[in-house]
Amino acid sequence: MSDHRSRFLQLALNADALRFGQFTLKSGRVSPYFFNAGRFDTGLALAQLGNCYADAIDAAGIAYDQLFGPAYKGIPLATAIACEFSHRGRNLPLTFNRKEAKEHGEGGTLIGADMAGKRILIVDDVITAGTAIREALAIIREANGIPAGIVVALDRQEIASETDPRSAAQAVAAETGIPVIAVANLADLLAFASGNPELVGYREPLLAYRGRYGSNPTG
Repeated sequence: MSDHRSRFLQLALNADALRFGQFTLKSGRVSPYFFNAGRFDTGLALAQLGNCYADAIDAAGIAYDQLFGPAYKGIPLATAIACEFSHRGRNLPLTFNRKEAKEHGEGGTLIGADMAGKRILIVDDVITAGTAIREALAIIREANGIPAGIVVALDRQEIASETDPRSAAQAVAAETGIPVIAVANLADLLAFASGNPELVGYREPLLAYRGRYGSNPTG
C-alpha cells in the first residue's frame, strides 16, 4: 500500500472519520464500517488530509488546471488541497458553488476563479450514487470548463445495485470517460486492518461485506 493510502486511513481513524461496528447506510445495507469526512474538523486534520489528496492526485498523473469543490463537503476539501499545492510550488485556481443562487452583489451560484477553457479537477469526499458528481459536471460544462478528473477520499468499491455489478465510481467513469481517483479504497482498508492489531478483528466482517456487495474490479 502506498504511503498516502496508509497515512489517510490512519488519519481518518484518529479523527473518528473512519469507524467500525454496524452501520445502516442510506442504501439500507448494514456495513461493518462507516466514513464521514465531516469529522476532519480542525485545521491540522484538514491540512494533513489535503496532503494525502495531493499525493494521490500527483500519483495519478492526470493533467488539470483548476480545482472545483462542490457544495458542501467539497468546498473545504478543495481549499485544503489548493493550500497544500501552494506549499509545493503550484498555485492552483479554485472554484466552488452555492446551493442557491445569490440575488444581490455579484449574484450567481459560482464563487472563485473563472472555469472557462480550463481543465477542472472535481474534489469530493465519496461517490455514492454519483448524483452529486453528475451535478458538478453540469455546472462545470455550463461555465465552459472541461472536466478532467474526479478525486474522492474513499471508494467503497461496492455495487451500485443488484442489477449493476459496477461501483458508483466505475459507473461514473464509464459514463463520462473521466478518470476517478480515490485516496484509498476498500481493498486498501482491508490491507490496513490486517496490519493493525487493533483492527484485525474487523477483517472478517469486511471480507464478508465485500463478498456480498463488492463490485467487479474489471467494471
